[in-house]
Amino acid sequence: MLDANVGFVVYGVHKDGLLDPMGTPFIDSALVAEAKVALRNAGLRLVEYETVIASKQEAVEALKKMKQDDRVEAVVLFSGTWVWAAHLVGAVRDFANSGKAVLLWTHPGSQGWRPVGGLVMHGGLLEIGVPHRFVYGDIKDPHTVDSIVSYVRAAQLRSSLNLSTVGAFGGRGMGQTCGAADPSQWMRVFGIDIDSRDTTEIIRAADRISPAQVEELQPRLRKLFGTAPAVNQVTDRSIRLYIALKEIVQRERYAFYTIQSFPGLANDYAATCFAQSMMLEDGYGTSTLGDFNTALTVFLLTRLSRERVYYGDLQHIDRKTREIKIIGDGACPPSLECSLGPAGFAEHGIPTEGEAGGLSVRLICKAGEGVLARLGRVNGEFQMVVTRASIFEPSREQLQKRLDECGIPFWPHAFVTAHCDIGALLQNWTNEYACLGYGEDLYAALADFCELTGIKSILL
Repeated sequence: MLDANVGFVVYGVHKDGLLDPMGTPFIDSALVAEAKVALRNAGLRLVEYETVIASKQEAVEALKKMKQDDRVEAVVLFSGTWVWAAHLVGAVRDFANSGKAVLLWTHPGSQGWRPVGGLVMHGGLLEIGVPHRFVYGDIKDPHTVDSIVSYVRAAQLRSSLNLSTVGAFGGRGMGQTCGAADPSQWMRVFGIDIDSRDTTEIIRAADRISPAQVEELQPRLRKLFGTAPAVNQVTDRSIRLYIALKEIVQRERYAFYTIQSFPGLANDYAATCFAQSMMLEDGYGTSTLGDFNTALTVFLLTRLSRERVYYGDLQHIDRKTREIKIIGDGACPPSLECSLGPAGFAEHGIPTEGEAGGLSVRLICKAGEGVLARLGRVNGEFQMVVTRASIFEPSREQLQKRLDECGIPFWPHAFVTAHCDIGALLQNWTNEYACLGYGEDLYAALADFCELTGIKSILL
């Protein structure tokens, strides 16, 4: 999960203890202190600038310091009182041009003339075309603070992609049309470089894994699954594939990756189900079939959520009940196991999609609140569909019946109720995959990420 750091700067002309005609300081220092506490309590780490800025020189010095501080990906400009916008907007523009985000916060109230300072800055930045968020809200209002936190996290998410590299192992899997990437577009929109590798490199690396390395993983597997998998060639290769894949991803410093899986590895060595499950468990953004859009969605959700992320097929959708079954082909982080039983081991089980076989994971995803999301492209332009969702666990009496419905009961299942118009979801969804993230705060953060990156958001 992202560590959220934000610069905090107070602005206003009537500062340094200047009193209004009623004898009250224009800038309410207690209110400023309360604002800082509210942001800290919401999980933000503040990088404070002690001087209240009013002049051009003060603004230049403050925003230059924030721009050069690598901890800061966004700055909150807190309205202390009114201000001459022309003294500040140039420095704010320069700060924003560095790729960092700008947020104006005005606490309501007549005393101190804060709304005047907030609105004149908001209007000035709109006039000169500086992207920013304008928050007019009470410190004690949770929606106010949530809006600030969401924007800051989205800004840090955008920044984490800049100058990063995504790994692509193998080519397009199973004829996917709706997951391909244009490397130039990814660099232009996100600042991401795409590094393509053949899957033979993973096989060679897996063959170099020692028996001792395989054995070293056993205690962790017993902790995650309650038992160790059967000892056979399929298990051995699946574990080697995971260790080798992780070594390469770490060595190459990939921010996230996608892997062809089939055809290729699943025929030549082992299915990637177990490796993908463990990489998800380790907190890596990933996808199968060379699906770049799913991989980036999983990465975003992983960075935002306190839980691990699951992606799988939208295997069945009930329009009346809005229930969706998400069934992945054997890949799911085991920590998402539910109260109905622990995560377990299974076989990939589909010889026509990988005759080499492979170890996979079986589980039912635990109950909770979260989102379904996926980045996609329509006519070559990015868009992201997001809907709120509730994950539920079937009753014990109905469980086996619900698992048998798809014909492959041993693959991981998530039972989800989508909080949206299913017709709108279907018309706007751009792939068979759904990415499931836990956390009610993910919805707003993804919407803000789309705003900051210029992606069309479809919020259902």
